[in-house]
Amino acid sequence: MRIVAKIGTASITTNEGVIDHRAIAHLVDETAALRSAGHDVVIVSSGAVAAGVAALGMDQRPVDMQTVQAVSAVGQSRLVEAYNREFDRHGIVGAQLLVDPFDFVERRQYLHLRSTTQRLLELAVVPVVNENDAIANDELRYGDNDRIAALIANSVGADVLVLLTDMDGVFTADPRRDPSATLIPYVKSDDPLLSISADSGGSGRGSGGMASKLVAARMASWSGIRSVIARASRRGVLAGSASDELVGTTFAPHERTLPARKLWIAFAAEVAGSVHVDAGAQRALTDRPNSLLPAGVAQIDGSFEPGQVVDVVGPAGVVFARGIASTGASALSQVLGHHTSALPAGMANTVVHRDDLVVLA
Repeated sequence: MRIVAKIGTASITTNEGVIDHRAIAHLVDETAALRSAGHDVVIVSSGAVAAGVAALGMDQRPVDMQTVQAVSAVGQSRLVEAYNREFDRHGIVGAQLLVDPFDFVERRQYLHLRSTTQRLLELAVVPVVNENDAIANDELRYGDNDRIAALIANSVGADVLVLLTDMDGVFTADPRRDPSATLIPYVKSDDPLLSISADSGGSGRGSGGMASKLVAARMASWSGIRSVIARASRRGVLAGSASDELVGTTFAPHERTLPARKLWIAFAAEVAGSVHVDAGAQRALTDRPNSLLPAGVAQIDGSFEPGQVVDVVGPAGVVFARGIASTGASALSQVLGHHTSALPAGMANTVVHRDDLVVLA
């Protein structure tokens, strides 16, 4: 079995933002137990920025991107050092693997990442993955590791994605505010919970929250991968997740599966605008694989450029698809409702090509 385990900043740092070596030791102990049972493990670990903030003696996490990137470079080396120290206790070799969105969007990069990760696992190495915060620009980055973990799980063909946090799982309400909140132990692949927007707030030391974990769970489900959201400090949490024991909230895999690039389009890319389509265009896109043409577009919002991701909105005002624009907003605004034969010479005849389109409904 192959398990991808993601741990958040709040779970591996103290309230002061210092790396919690006991938490990392616990995760590595759990990883070693799985390895001894013959399983492959990939760790996706946050914490570099928080570790850098503590190392530099800052009072709080910086907000400007340049400082965040510099701080992450300071913290990343300390984070990997902490993992290697714990790996050494078990005779395990770890490897640092830093990724950015290009590794999942550009085909050659994706294949290279997949083959490198696969080779590391064949060499009995435990990859420790993190977003490459030090060099990723503000426009092209994820900002949290939950979605990266789901994309990594997709790329390595994982059986289980475990999202480790400082809560026992997903509750009916925030248990910190509502004492009547109860844990949701199991979520079916067609459950509306996979579509809701949960509270994005967290501890303040990280960048994710429960909302990003639900997005990651949905991404994993649409990859055919079972996922679990559970408390990082729970004893046997990884072994329990691997054995299908209910150790938190388990999300069932979906029958529909998407490749990594379309997962990125659907769930991980920044949306630059939207195109509103008529009922005929909506039917054409949802009934079978089709490209979106200017003839079906009634309205556009935003100043998106070709290559940016846009929402596709139906007549009822609901987003039902998402895709990469072939035509920018400025050019498209001149040809709304025009048939292909009436388009100017040299203009792309699609608004979103079917290969770059994901129907979300």
